[in-house]
Amino acid sequence: MTEPQGRLFDDFAKLMNDAAGIAQSAGREVGSAFRAQAERFASELDLVRREDLEVVQDIAAKALAEVERLSARVAELEARLPKNEAEAAADSQQ
Repeated sequence: MTEPQGRLFDDFAKLMNDAAGIAQSAGREVGSAFRAQAERFASELDLVRREDLEVVQDIAAKALAEVERLSARVAELEARLPKNEAEAAADSQQ
């Protein structure tokens, strides 16, 4: 009598194992579909990657520092001009 009961438990264990395998592969499939949908959505929004954003921020910071350096240099050179030349240059720009 123990043999049919053991076989029943074996069949039940096999059935549960198969069900767990199916659930696991279904979970992977859902995760894959979700990632694909999220990537499609992100591409439609024209989002940028963090690495690209950081590179552009670094370039912008360097450019701003260079503009500030050049502005200070222009101010220094303008201060060196004699007063009459500075007025003549201002008049010619207007």
